[in-house]
Amino acid sequence: MEMAKTYSPEFEKDIYKFWTDNHYFEAKVNKDKKPFTIMMPPPNITGQLHMGHALDDTMQDIIIRYKRMSGFETLWLPGVDHASIATEVKIVEKLRSEGIDKHDIGREEFLKRAFEWKEQFGGRITTQLRSLGTSCDWSREAFTMDERCSKAVKQVFVDLYNKGLIYQGDRIINWCPCCGTALSDAEVEYEEQASNLWYFKYPFEDGSGYITVATTRPETIPGDTAVAVSPNDEKYKDVVGKMLILPLNGRRIPVIADEYVEEGFGTGAVKITPAHDPNDYLVGERHNLEIIKVINDDGKMNELSGRYNGMDRFEAREEVVKDLDKLGCLVKIEPYTHNVGTCYRCHTAIEPCLSKQWFVKMEPLAEPAIKAVREGKTKFIPERFDKTYYNWMENIKDWCISRQLWWGHRIPVYYCEDCGEIMASVDDVKVCTKCGSTHIHQDEDVLDTWFSSALWPFSTLGYPDKTEDLDYFYPTSTLITGYDIIFFWVARMIFSAIEHTGEVPFKDVVIHGIVRDEQGRKMSKSLGNGVDPLKVIDEYGADALRLGVITGISLGGDTRYIPKKIESCRNFLNKVWNASRFVMMNKENVTIKPLSEVKLNLADKWILNKLNNTINECTALLDKYDMGMALSKLNDFVWSDFCDWYIELTKPALYKDDEEERANAVSVLVYVLRDILKLLHPFAPFITEEIFQVLTDGKEGGLIVSEWPKAVTVDLTGAAEFENIMEIIKGIRNTRQEMEVAPSKKISIYLNIAEENKYMIEEAKSYIEKLAGVSKIEYLTENIDKASVIVTKVATIQIPLGELVDIAVEVERLEKELKTVNSEIKRAERMLANEGFVAKAPAKLIENEKEKLANYTEKAKKIAEQIKELKA
Repeated sequence: MEMAKTYSPEFEKDIYKFWTDNHYFEAKVNKDKKPFTIMMPPPNITGQLHMGHALDDTMQDIIIRYKRMSGFETLWLPGVDHASIATEVKIVEKLRSEGIDKHDIGREEFLKRAFEWKEQFGGRITTQLRSLGTSCDWSREAFTMDERCSKAVKQVFVDLYNKGLIYQGDRIINWCPCCGTALSDAEVEYEEQASNLWYFKYPFEDGSGYITVATTRPETIPGDTAVAVSPNDEKYKDVVGKMLILPLNGRRIPVIADEYVEEGFGTGAVKITPAHDPNDYLVGERHNLEIIKVINDDGKMNELSGRYNGMDRFEAREEVVKDLDKLGCLVKIEPYTHNVGTCYRCHTAIEPCLSKQWFVKMEPLAEPAIKAVREGKTKFIPERFDKTYYNWMENIKDWCISRQLWWGHRIPVYYCEDCGEIMASVDDVKVCTKCGSTHIHQDEDVLDTWFSSALWPFSTLGYPDKTEDLDYFYPTSTLITGYDIIFFWVARMIFSAIEHTGEVPFKDVVIHGIVRDEQGRKMSKSLGNGVDPLKVIDEYGADALRLGVITGISLGGDTRYIPKKIESCRNFLNKVWNASRFVMMNKENVTIKPLSEVKLNLADKWILNKLNNTINECTALLDKYDMGMALSKLNDFVWSDFCDWYIELTKPALYKDDEEERANAVSVLVYVLRDILKLLHPFAPFITEEIFQVLTDGKEGGLIVSEWPKAVTVDLTGAAEFENIMEIIKGIRNTRQEMEVAPSKKISIYLNIAEENKYMIEEAKSYIEKLAGVSKIEYLTENIDKASVIVTKVATIQIPLGELVDIAVEVERLEKELKTVNSEIKRAERMLANEGFVAKAPAKLIENEKEKLANYTEKAKKIAEQIKELKA
């Protein structure tokens, strides 16, 4: 097997096929190994791969590959989410394009078409994930509506219903008029919007005056059934109990006192609309107020709103304000910016409205889930994110789980049309359990998508059945996910798992941020700043993308997608490729020795010591999930220590005729390269597997299942001393660069070094000569004239200036440079002395000129000193 001359990631598809053909991703129950399980957060079947997936799935894959190589039986279980709202919207749009309304074809036909759409497009994202190199067990791919998950959903619903933890009731819920369904609190996103605060007068029935109320929602005024004031507000104590006349329709409404009203806030009086505000609803319950719903589910006003019937709610807002102004009831309008709840899916403003829905009683479920995190059974990494979790769980409201859709898990509740019996059942109910009637119909609504997603860690392993998989792989080990779904998903998985399995669903929750664009903005369709990972993969390869999204990340923090970072990662991979090819070419016709049989020189010991440190650091960092720092340490070792230093250090031995010395050098090169490939494999799996197959002639199976490297145990005495040799080489190189000495010019150096340290120089003489361009090394104790002096930890190095430069030529060059610098000094001084320039130019430009003048002055001083020294 041979490596191509240049690195090109065209082999990535072949490598992925090699892995899948050999079943390397598949997990089996193996009692001889410890399990390590990650459940992939299931992407929506409507989704396409985006940069968020690239980051999230690369992080998961890094940990899975690391644990697989560390000897665990690793299960990374993939799957997709049915995404009720998003998918139904897609199907409805498709039907609409064909001129069909979903109600025309009925539920059964609609679902048939939805499943057809799912088969056609639903697997798109998992296909795309493969191109990223994800090593998940595709033989176990799950779907939140597959038979196994559906069975768990029904069982959990029925269990909660029988325990009294699921109930149906009239509540103020979040309604999306556009999607036509209820939303849970977690599905509402708040956006800051500029609006107005309108002040209106509500006259007393007895003509004794009026109360002024302020509102951001004038369109709900036809549904007002009271005005509330604080019971402690002296200003209103005499009017509590009096009746007001609602200006628009003349209906009588009372003035009530309620603790909900904050004394001194605004006018101190608040209009109460129980049907369209959750707080007003609670006030209405306490005071037995009438509930008048004036806005329909489609966001349009209804007949109870009077003349506004049929108007859109925002159109009605304008008309209500006009009408109240004509009646003389508009007091004033103030600009007002406030947070408006919007649908997470379509971003339409949410309409709080009264509706009969199904709810999960949260308090009994939240308590043990909070306790589990406090006791450390589940840990958030970074730890600060447990505050987000506690904040949501400690203030949680009952969870509205019913959705007015057809796509999703239909609620397993059945109604008897004869006796009214309500039955929750895992199996379809054909006969009423109370009266024996066969006139049965099932609830029309479906469950919130997150209800089934909350069961993902155990439903995918066979729950409610007691399967071997569930017993072995559950609880899972780690969840890796973004901070934006801690309450959407993470919290719900924790309380669901504890309630139904008696255990937490995972031990660690590793939180990452979102991928932003180069300017730090969130990627979105509206900004047009999204980046297609597949295009990046086509151009640079999956390994470059993976390295790019991991480079520089810190857990919990956002990261930026910077194209130059991807190019830099591609350059790193090219460096790895070329270094590997160098090793391959030199190992031809060489018998590779075990490390224990190699006579190690100082350079060998130095690189093996560096390798040991890198193995220990990367292992510790990956155990803490700090992938960004692990990659940084690995990058430094591979690029600087191995490629830039060690490969160069081996060249004298490689190009000698001494076969023994050559075999030693190649053996260490191969050993270090092999461990580099293993360390780098979780991050860049394709290129490392490709190189490994060539290195081993395909005789050792997959790198993917090889053993994670351990620190070498051979004698590395003196390894640290080589740093002293490197310091000498760097010092000479820097001096040559400063003096602009041609790379081809060989120089003599004179060392003042303690007698006991001379052995280092003698052993490393060939390295100094090769890497620093030295032709002669001599020892002395006195100083020599006209020399450049380099002081290092173990030696003082003197290089005669004549060795470095032709003094006369160098003086001439420096005098020319000084002339140029002096002319720049005069130019800057003239500009800064020009009163017109100083008066009109921006402050920043003036500061730049002052900085330039200071730099040129300093440079002129140094050049003058160099000229003086050379002439002396």
